[in-house]
Amino acid sequence: MSDKNDSSANSTENSMKDGMEVFETAGETNKRIGFISLGCPKALVDSERILTQLKLDGYDIVPNYEEADVVVVNTCGFIDSAKAESLAAINEAMAENGRVIVTGCMGKGKDAQAIQSAHPDILKVTGPQAYEEVVGAVHEWLPIEPMHDPHQDIVPPQGIKLTPRHYAYLKISEGCNHRCSFCIIPDLRGDLVSRPIGDVLSEAQGLVDAGVKELLVISQDTSAYGVDLKYQTGFWQGRPLKTRMQTLCEALGDMGVWVRLHYIYPYPHVDDVIPLMAEGKILPYLDVPFQHASPSVLARMKRPAASEDTLARIQAWRSICPDITLRSTFIVGFPGETDDDFQMLLDFLQDAQLDRVGCFQYSPVDGASANDLPNQISDEVKQQRWDQFMQTQQEISKQKLQAKIGKTLSVLIDEVDDEGAIGRSAADAPEIDGMVYLNEEFSVKSGDLVTVKIEHSDEYDLWGSLCTESSAGNSTGKQ
Repeated sequence: MSDKNDSSANSTENSMKDGMEVFETAGETNKRIGFISLGCPKALVDSERILTQLKLDGYDIVPNYEEADVVVVNTCGFIDSAKAESLAAINEAMAENGRVIVTGCMGKGKDAQAIQSAHPDILKVTGPQAYEEVVGAVHEWLPIEPMHDPHQDIVPPQGIKLTPRHYAYLKISEGCNHRCSFCIIPDLRGDLVSRPIGDVLSEAQGLVDAGVKELLVISQDTSAYGVDLKYQTGFWQGRPLKTRMQTLCEALGDMGVWVRLHYIYPYPHVDDVIPLMAEGKILPYLDVPFQHASPSVLARMKRPAASEDTLARIQAWRSICPDITLRSTFIVGFPGETDDDFQMLLDFLQDAQLDRVGCFQYSPVDGASANDLPNQISDEVKQQRWDQFMQTQQEISKQKLQAKIGKTLSVLIDEVDDEGAIGRSAADAPEIDGMVYLNEEFSVKSGDLVTVKIEHSDEYDLWGSLCTESSAGNSTGKQ
């Protein structure tokens, strides 16, 4: 659950329709693939990669079960609710179509066995990042004659994207080296594997050249980028560049678009990118999953346990970049969390005054070591603590947004509907943060970067009017 909504998994009902809307112009003779993509943005990038390759191979992508010769379901297996949604999607695909390939985080271990047991006729079950296996399975069950010419096919240079045309996720690594007790990501996706910096920047430049206005940098641990490669030197456009987060941010910041950092583990070198935000090179936005404030809870989570240092870091970041937006996520009801631990978390919220906050009630994940911890918390207590946490943060968020009334902000328009335009400021990541509403404003279109004067706010969102006398504003969204 986030402070606005939970985007951990897309709606199964809408994932086939909405995710494939861009592919409704399938050819009459090509073999056709339906695709359901569930889970986090990192899984969405996996889906985009598979779809791009299938399109290059000559397959058409269709938005419904009836037209599809084979359906691919990319699953999420991180928490129980995500698993339930993935299983529901598989069941629906089998019932509506019957020719199904499953991939993603539920395609390994006990979950894969359960899927195959429930559906013995399923065509193939693969794990996460199994791009070649998925494409190979499609070719096996739905052979296609090599009559097409990939250079003439209608595949955009940036590949197939499941996001709107004006923003895209840029995945810089796979896996994670941490062993947090509540998480099984390393079991699902392995240890950290960083992409070569030249490959990342070439993809980013291709996206920008195709009209993308916002790059959302993602991985399991963005600030660990390059650790596994010992920060080796790579090359892009003839320039030698170290494979590390700061170097990557500097290069991305020269592309003239919004660059937003997600999933930043607070290593000391994160401090080095804050000046880039102050200079307007990248968005003044940092997504740091602190998870808790109690040292004892953090120790059981196997997370850093120095909340006092965290407050000092936050103060230092704000002193360098006063406009910085800080987003984080927390877990309440973790095994052994006492009333004092929870109060420490509430006190931290008041002291830190974070801009955007999401909160999960602890839920056991099959295979996580936290399942064996003593003093599990009852569902009733979890709910009470979640309610109190959200009430505390809502008031903080409300006050922070009220402080923006009267200011002018750069806003990236996401859509225009019957009531007006809807966009996001530099402080708002898609799907998880707030929106900026321009009521009765129809002169703009999706992807426009405009300047808006803020006139009203609530706990999550802003309302404003278009500033007609100014330009689109600073392309970095600096406020």
